[in-house]
Amino acid sequence: MSDQSPRARARLMREALVDAKVGLAQSRQARDATSAQLDRERTELATVRRRGQLATAIDDAETVRLAAEFERKHSERIVVLERKLAALEEEVVLVERETAEMSAQLRRLAGGGDPAAPPPSPEPDPLAEDLSEFDALRRSADRSARDADAERRLAELKRRMGK
Repeated sequence: MSDQSPRARARLMREALVDAKVGLAQSRQARDATSAQLDRERTELATVRRRGQLATAIDDAETVRLAAEFERKHSERIVVLERKLAALEEEVVLVERETAEMSAQLRRLAGGGDPAAPPPSPEPDPLAEDLSEFDALRRSADRSARDADAERRLAELKRRMGK
């Protein structure tokens, strides 16, 4: 990379930074989806436990057995989802840090400095214009994901209500 012009290096770094920010958005989306899935599993676990208690109170052995089976399954899923969420949260922190480092290097390079040198002082981001479009796309994707989740929840609720 040392035989490339500073302009070419800046272009490659800009492309890498955009890719990293897209990856960061995907990591955040995966984290948020896992968190929502974990919340749903916890809700289902509470429902199954409540049903098991009600079945115990009326001495319905079959329902008690089924509730215990589903309680075990939901508990196992919750453990896995908690580990997955913790890993995704760590990944988001790591990618955020790497993206910030890449941004600082790009600013130094765009300013004519050595990208390996320590940052002199905060300056405006040269990618701000490109990233505003990226942010708009991310917001749109997030909105679409929320809408799809709401539609899925509504369909599930209708299914449960028998409609």
